[in-house]
Amino acid sequence: MRAIWNGFISFGLVTIPVSVGLAQQRSDVSFRTLSRETMRPVKQRRWDPDRDVEVGPEDTVKGWEVSKGRYIPVEESELERFAARQEKTIQILQFVELSEVDPVYFERAYWLEPQERAERPYALLAEAMRRTGRAALGRFVLSTKEHLVLLRPVDGALALQTLYYPEDVRMRDRREIAERLEGVEVSDEELAMAQQLIEGLAREFDPGAYPNETRRALVEFLEAKAAGEEVPVAEEAPAPAPVVDLMAALKASLAAAGGGGEGGEEPERARGDADDQLSIEQGRLRRLPGGGEGADAGEEEREEAKEPRARKGTARRRKAS
Repeated sequence: MRAIWNGFISFGLVTIPVSVGLAQQRSDVSFRTLSRETMRPVKQRRWDPDRDVEVGPEDTVKGWEVSKGRYIPVEESELERFAARQEKTIQILQFVELSEVDPVYFERAYWLEPQERAERPYALLAEAMRRTGRAALGRFVLSTKEHLVLLRPVDGALALQTLYYPEDVRMRDRREIAERLEGVEVSDEELAMAQQLIEGLAREFDPGAYPNETRRALVEFLEAKAAGEEVPVAEEAPAPAPVVDLMAALKASLAAAGGGGEGGEEPERARGDADDQLSIEQGRLRRLPGGGEGADAGEEEREEAKEPRARKGTARRRKAS
């Protein structure tokens, strides 16, 4: 794991040396903005519309909008006093039931790796949290920004999950939705059929069973276009009709889910090694003319990108006439 932070987990009188590494990376296909005339990447410039001149970095300052179109300047030196002091400690404040933390508060995930000779206390903390069903709530400073974090056990390892602060979560919208549903009634028969449909479609969670089909199709399109091959245009799928008879829709859904085992085959057809597929697509993109330039992924994400592995064979397409 490539560490982006090194420090300690601290709870009570126990300290555990750990490293923090990214647990996620975006796999989106990135593009550059080109000039249609020259087909070269265009550059963005800081422009003062009032003076109609380009402005250099030394001539810019942050501004906070007081009212529409009215700003007050804020200097970097003024902001420094509010930057969190760099600390090398993940301070655990309390332990909570993991089920009590709504995933809507989850922001970004990282892996915690024990440093040398810290395996035993690390394993002790992870196993104790697993057995109690609890997670650790704490504070953590990364790049001068203080985060509220949740430490939780994941298959023998510890994950660090940064959390949104309460003011960042739009709970008012949730309350408005709940208010709209007050007084809405469903029959026992409808509820029983809906539960039966849910159970009929229930499977063990396997993210590898559902690869990013949109990204895969886009990579194939780009590869074909770069090779000068004809690219068929897919027909747009019709919009689903609104449900008029809820009971009829439930019965039809149950029949479709139970007919010929269709409910359990789709995940199996899609199942595969997601990491291998991503590596294949990254390798194919790199083989395109100019492939890999202009990726807009963050610096940390680029550092964590894996080396692509070779793919055996590619689909044949018709040459453009």
